[in-house]
Amino acid sequence: MRNLGVGLLLGTILALSGCTLWSEHTVQHWQDATGGEGLERSFWNEVQSKNWTELERHLGGNYMYTGPEGRLDRQAALDRLRQFDLKEFSMGDMQVELNTETLVVTYTLTLRGTRAGQPLRGTPVRLLAIWQRQKAGWMAIAHSIVSTQPD
Repeated sequence: MRNLGVGLLLGTILALSGCTLWSEHTVQHWQDATGGEGLERSFWNEVQSKNWTELERHLGGNYMYTGPEGRLDRQAALDRLRQFDLKEFSMGDMQVELNTETLVVTYTLTLRGTRAGQPLRGTPVRLLAIWQRQKAGWMAIAHSIVSTQPD
């Protein structure tokens, strides 16, 4: 009888070990973000939904973007982002480093949709993002396309 109880217990444990009891933490809003990945996901969710007012609230006054077209200040970067009509995006190879009040995030990003009416290539790019904790919360202070070909 004892072996039956042990076998039942082991069978239950094995059955549950293949199940995920909690779903993946999805980020739909800024308050759901719990780290660098969540902040970046919130950033791109706002671009996709064209929620420019909310996005602007999370860009530092000194925000800077660098990419193939050169260096853009906050307003020029917002103007560029407004040209996107994103159908979907995916992020991968995420690495986050916390240094006191600063998050440094590197990852690959693939965008699908259009920019300024032209189709996006859907090719992954490697990005670097810097977020800083300020009085108003976490603020993006820089984004940079590091390479157009992931490692």
